[in-house]
Amino acid sequence: MSITDRIPALRGTGSRRAVDKVAELRDENRRLLTITHRAGDHVALLERDLAEARTAQGEAEELVVQLQADKGDLTDEVQALRAELANRDAVTVPPMERDTSNGADQATAPMGINVRSLREAADAGLLSPVIRISAKGASADPGHPPAT
Repeated sequence: MSITDRIPALRGTGSRRAVDKVAELRDENRRLLTITHRAGDHVALLERDLAEARTAQGEAEELVVQLQADKGDLTDEVQALRAELANRDAVTVPPMERDTSNGADQATAPMGINVRSLREAADAGLLSPVIRISAKGASADPGHPPAT
């Protein structure tokens, strides 16, 4: 609120009021032009950012396509290597011709290591008795009550 609004005697007559109104409108016009220019600058910055984002998106999409192609190539290569490994390590020798001189490659029964189920081993008497060990004592007899 200006001083002329507070003191009515200082207000001009008709022609002075028109000059004041014109000055007021020019100030408002300048203010609106400044806002418009700032908005235009802001829009230009946003358009530039949008163009950069679209460029980055295009590059990312190209990279995704390239990586998917590389993944497909690597998958094919891994499958080929696995097939080659399986063919290389396949056991194709009949059991009667197999070399079991290596200790880690011993044959199972009836020639080498005795492989039986627990029931068969128990029936053959190959299992030793169970020994129960506790803090109160040990017993070779599973039916023996623990010491108290």
